[in-house]
Amino acid sequence: MTTSSTRLPKVRASELVGRGWLNTGGQDVALADLRGKIVLLDFWTFCCINCLHVLDELRELEEQYRDVLVIVGVHSPKFVHEADPVALAAAVERYEVHHPVLDDPELVTWSAYTARAWPTLVVIDPEGYIVAQMAGEGHQSNVERLVRDLVAEHDAKGTLHRGGGPYVPPEPTAGTLRFPAKAVALPGGTLLVADAGHHSLAELAADGETLVRRIGSGERGLVDGGPDEARFSEPNGLALLPEDVAAAVGYDVLVADTVNHALRGVRLSDGAVTTVAGTGEQYLVGEPTVPAPLPGRTDLWRAGGARAATSVPLSSPWDVVWSPQTGTALVAMAGNHQLWAFDPVDGVVEPVAGTMNEGLTDGDPREAWFAQTSGTALAADGRVWLADSEVSALRWIDPGTPAAAAAAEAPAPGGFVGLVGAGAALAAARTAPTGPADAWSGAVVGTAVGAGLFDFGHRDGAADQALLQHPLGVAVLPDGSVVVADTYNGAVRRWAPAADGDGPGEVSTLATGLAEPSGIVVQADAEAGGVTLLVVESAAHRLTRIALPATLAGEVLDAGAHRTQRPVTDIAPGELALDVVFTPAAGQKYDDRFGPSTMLRVSSTPAELLLDGAGDDVPLTRTLRINADVGEGVLHITARAASCDADPAIEFPACHLNSQDWGVPVRVVAGSPAELSLPLHG
Repeated sequence: MTTSSTRLPKVRASELVGRGWLNTGGQDVALADLRGKIVLLDFWTFCCINCLHVLDELRELEEQYRDVLVIVGVHSPKFVHEADPVALAAAVERYEVHHPVLDDPELVTWSAYTARAWPTLVVIDPEGYIVAQMAGEGHQSNVERLVRDLVAEHDAKGTLHRGGGPYVPPEPTAGTLRFPAKAVALPGGTLLVADAGHHSLAELAADGETLVRRIGSGERGLVDGGPDEARFSEPNGLALLPEDVAAAVGYDVLVADTVNHALRGVRLSDGAVTTVAGTGEQYLVGEPTVPAPLPGRTDLWRAGGARAATSVPLSSPWDVVWSPQTGTALVAMAGNHQLWAFDPVDGVVEPVAGTMNEGLTDGDPREAWFAQTSGTALAADGRVWLADSEVSALRWIDPGTPAAAAAAEAPAPGGFVGLVGAGAALAAARTAPTGPADAWSGAVVGTAVGAGLFDFGHRDGAADQALLQHPLGVAVLPDGSVVVADTYNGAVRRWAPAADGDGPGEVSTLATGLAEPSGIVVQADAEAGGVTLLVVESAAHRLTRIALPATLAGEVLDAGAHRTQRPVTDIAPGELALDVVFTPAAGQKYDDRFGPSTMLRVSSTPAELLLDGAGDDVPLTRTLRINADVGEGVLHITARAASCDADPAIEFPACHLNSQDWGVPVRVVAGSPAELSLPLHG
């Protein structure tokens, strides 16, 4: 097996430059102020689920080594909204970031440290030298081992200074809701709100303001029990189960408990909470060990088939919706860019769509690409609409029914953009349902609005030209049109099919000036003859009512288009040596027990950029051939490497998976470097 031998040279850390600082009591922080401390720079952006995973990975480490380790979050935004200092301050509070944060809107410090991916971690020793750089998540054990070694080394040298760091906690805020995420109407007329910032559920009266009761203690954790002792961790999606299903399983509401990587069941009669899916541990992409399959399940795409739900690790479930046509709950598994199905009666869960690659690809669910899907809504015809946040898209999945299979062969209703027909082959491949994924056999994935990972904005009009910005919520109106909580545009948008059924449909704006709307509840308004939208205005910590007239007419706005702007890397045409740097941490070795321990996947946009070198292979080095006739594009690179403890005396060594996706903007310029090095861990 060929692996990278490239190591980072020992260099001085660059100064931390940006627009300002948060969590420092108003003081600027220079590297000289941190001399004598181990410094961990965490390059992040608050839209990125992998960045949020890293924040959670670092919490325990931060607390354990607080007297010697200073974590500095360097916020380098992807979306325009993330460059707003008010939005950043809200995100730092929302995600309970307990360390200084440098606001780096122009990506000055990002460029100085040659970061190319969110998240990227850089470790600086007490003397101010960079000792490690790693991209992606899953590095907790590597960082802890490195910090421990640096403490021992610099304690002995006398260059380690113990004591407090520059972190100054912000003033606490109070209110009934704190960064609410989603809401659902209950049969009695009250509203159940996922109160993410309070790590609990809040039941509100019909006015949307008066607190009826709280389910959950308010402390972050994964604890079952009654409403006062149960714990959640940033719950998001909520789904009310049908009465017969609720009676069979003993709970009424399914909760996507995002940071706990779990689904929870809530019984409304007494507020009792039960974990119904997930182990509390995050599933990492490419993880070699999976629970044993149930008897009779052999579908290799499912990597083991349907399994008891509480034995399966999940990855940041963000929303959930009940699908009556399949008899399952569809889960937006944001953390690994998939859709999963959960059967509460049989207590099993498995993926139904998505390859775990991040992007926008339609058609066969087994080949579809999603990007941090964060909102779901059921239409009357059984279609599930999706807010696919990182591609700023409104998408959908039709369940596996004869009608859906037939629709795959015919033009989709409304001429939806991006549909790749699955045809009769999928329908013919259907078998009698034996698990939740079988109930979705023959499903089809499509896109109504959205262009991909790098294109976003606020533009109405024809759906194939319209743009959203990181939407988190979606709902279906009585007339079949779809409303979107267009989160980073602070707006509610509406997609409507073309009147004659031919064409991509139209997008309009129903409301603007909202503070990060993340969920929508549609309520009939009999008196006004229209509908009322109850919008979860997350960053304003409230529910906001918007009355819509019977005509449902909206404004047509064009606030411009944007593309994600990151520093472009100049590369030479012809042969390009790609090297993904990975060195197992001290005391670890490559883990080959389940097959090759590394994997490298390469593709490009446009595809013509790569004349050779695309595809999957084991080595972390590869020679690419760059097309001189393509001036610029993006190299999409995914790398994984598995390592485990090397001590032969350990009977059950701990094993670790390191994984990262890069989208590297490149410009083809003669005379530029003919190599590209990306640090996975080095």
